[in-house]
Amino acid sequence: MPGRHFLQIPGPTNVPDRVLHAIAQPTIDHRGPAFARMAHEALEGLKQIVQTTGPVVVYPASGTGGWEASLVNTLSPGDRVVMCETGHFALLWKHVADRLGLDVVLVPGDWRHGVDVAALTAMLAADGAHRIKAVAMVHNETSTGVTSSVPHVRAALDETSHPALLLVDTISSLGSIDYRHDEWRVDVMIGGSQKGLMLPPGLGINAVGPKALAASKTARLPRAYWDWAPMIRDGVSGHFPYTPSTNLLYGLREASNMLLEETLPRVFARHQRHAEATRRAVGAWGLDIVAADPAEYSATVTAVVVPPGIDADQVRQVILDRFDMSLGTGLGKLKGTVFRIGHVGDFNDLMLAGTLSGVEMGLTAAHVPHTAGGIVAALDYLATTRH
Repeated sequence: MPGRHFLQIPGPTNVPDRVLHAIAQPTIDHRGPAFARMAHEALEGLKQIVQTTGPVVVYPASGTGGWEASLVNTLSPGDRVVMCETGHFALLWKHVADRLGLDVVLVPGDWRHGVDVAALTAMLAADGAHRIKAVAMVHNETSTGVTSSVPHVRAALDETSHPALLLVDTISSLGSIDYRHDEWRVDVMIGGSQKGLMLPPGLGINAVGPKALAASKTARLPRAYWDWAPMIRDGVSGHFPYTPSTNLLYGLREASNMLLEETLPRVFARHQRHAEATRRAVGAWGLDIVAADPAEYSATVTAVVVPPGIDADQVRQVILDRFDMSLGTGLGKLKGTVFRIGHVGDFNDLMLAGTLSGVEMGLTAAHVPHTAGGIVAALDYLATTRH
């Protein structure tokens, strides 16, 4: 098919040319001084994006590896962990904790809202013996397009004077939605390379706060590959205890430079603006989105609910076949009832206009009941606003 493919899933995202060129550099000796300089620059840039002065660990892994690393470095067999159900990925993280032999307590959710802070607060307040050792939450739930408030969860821990660690998944928010690791006193952040960081999949990230680092000294879950200690020790000099993803680190350095050149406030505003334009299009089509609370609308992904009797995956297939554009599928209990529009990473107004045009044409081609005019609503908003 002529032209370029539109990759509008919420990750992996489009990789910009600057990052592709960086990754294409010749592989070098990962024990040599040139690599150490490059890796140090990449890690220092990443710290600025995470908004931390503490250690950041980068594994050759996916975000799932970052999930496991956050647990095995801080907890012991049988420790109680509270995990907040906000969607498919929150439950997948729970399954990792279950398989590690942790005592997982779930704060249930309806997948249309973020973390139920009131229920969490009540659970923490009732835990006078402090059996709960960690609270785990997903900042931006990719399956639903709902963003939870990290400061509100931190406040729940503070108000109840609870010492539990706070673990936060930022896989689909890092580099695209405001996240302040040190200011919000997050103990462990989990990130991935393939979304807001504009890289291919392959890097799993932990940012480690001082309380989590202290917990790692006594945690008894088995760990070898995921052990923070040698990664932090060797990372000071720009090295790794085992073979790193050399060329992805070239890309990380370049991607960090791009985000910092744009400045983080402008990056976050750009994503918010594109998300609002997308929602205006969906509203003009007469369709609904999964996220129910405007205060929790995601800036990186919009999950669109199709009318009853319509298979969302068939709509996605029509759009792929006719217009060479990939949209995200519904996950878990949303399978077949929603499709997801990714607007994250290396993305601008004209790319969004093309994306929404493909969706509107696809709705017509797939015989989805809707009202024309979504494109006009989005373009009017884009034409009259700037980030």
